[in-house]
Amino acid sequence: MIKLLIADDHAIVRRGVRDILSELPYPIEVTEADSATNALREIASKNFDILILDISFPDGNGLEILNQIKAIKPASKVLFLSMYPEEQYARRAMKNGAYGYLTKDSAPTELVLAIEKLISGQKYVTSTLAQILVEDLTTPHEKKPHETLSDREFQVMLELASGKKITDIAAAMFISPKTVSTYRSRIFEKLKISSTAELVCYVIENGLIQK
Repeated sequence: MIKLLIADDHAIVRRGVRDILSELPYPIEVTEADSATNALREIASKNFDILILDISFPDGNGLEILNQIKAIKPASKVLFLSMYPEEQYARRAMKNGAYGYLTKDSAPTELVLAIEKLISGQKYVTSTLAQILVEDLTTPHEKKPHETLSDREFQVMLELASGKKITDIAAAMFISPKTVSTYRSRIFEKLKISSTAELVCYVIENGLIQK
């Protein structure tokens, strides 16, 4: 029996993924979570073979959730299924220990293939991501400002851009408000901006959050 967790705040997405997974040639047991909080609760209390996670939740960012998952269950095999293109998040996700990254417009057969790869213990890299990684190695390019951010700075940037208060971000990330303010100052410096309004414009223009 293969045990999977599908974590996405949209019921229609969870249903669609569940239906696709029914095509796998072996029995599966699917658990669903509609929030980051519920996903972490399920992961802490149960053992799953595969975790299928969205990048964006109302109560958390997928990259931060990945870090928390690795702290709770280091051997977890996480497959991100996101609306965001691979060039925006996949590098960072794979670097942080994800086993794969698919966009939600991927063909159902590709999701099945990715799950089969993860079950066999392998990571799944799409042809698009493979090309991106090859270009990173063979063709030096100037990084965009947000690509110079550390993982924590990147996470704080997304939280600030989504309208969250410093105190709420601190509580969610288990750090002090002073530390969040320090990250905020570093982010503004690296992005060469001076206000949260400019930050929101930046992340929207670069497709890092939804409008």
